[in-house]
Amino acid sequence: MTQANIGTREDWLEARLALLEKEKAHTRQKDDLSAARRALPWVPLDKEYAFDTEKGEATLLDLFGDKSQLIVYHFMFGPEWQEGCKSCSFWADSFNGLEPHLNGRDIAFVAISRAPLAQLLPFKSRMGWQFNWVSSFKNSFNADFDVSFGSDHRAEEPVRYNFKDNAIYPMDEAHGTSVFARDDAGTVFHTYSTYGRGLDITNAAYSYIDMTPAGRNEPTEGNPMAWVKHHDDY
Repeated sequence: MTQANIGTREDWLEARLALLEKEKAHTRQKDDLSAARRALPWVPLDKEYAFDTEKGEATLLDLFGDKSQLIVYHFMFGPEWQEGCKSCSFWADSFNGLEPHLNGRDIAFVAISRAPLAQLLPFKSRMGWQFNWVSSFKNSFNADFDVSFGSDHRAEEPVRYNFKDNAIYPMDEAHGTSVFARDDAGTVFHTYSTYGRGLDITNAAYSYIDMTPAGRNEPTEGNPMAWVKHHDDY
């Protein structure tokens, strides 16, 4: 941890009030960004996808249930992997308990991974998660949304990720979040996707860590999240 900035209560209050103005400006800017996100065009999907779920095969439309909006977390778990990504698991630890609140705003939530369902479910049980998690092993969903690059992908090969055609990604699977909507006729639309640090706002632990004096204190070189472990491995 860096050297503490020691001061009086009066020093702290003066600095805190100055910071509060910056925080309020940031909140207003975030509101503007959220409005711009909602104003993005809706793109109708031209493919039908079949997923393996705990209740049998389901289409993307089926994953909405009776809701008109669907949030998908692209969870990194490839067919050849022995367990789910540690960083994705760090995110997923925030998912339990989300469903009732999202459902209350007409939103369904699901995690989707390339690994077969038979690999996902034991890991889900090990982690103690209850959220809906399905497999896209039999379809091209992950590749179509730029989060799967094939098991023969090499780290130095450029891929399309985070809206860049020549991105370098070290693994064959990537994470992200995509949002979909459906109309009364059953047409499914893609409305939003975010990748990389765009996902920071959805990680509850990082939000708390960012409030502390040391902050994330992650390395500036290499993988900044090398410290993260599955929650049963700390």
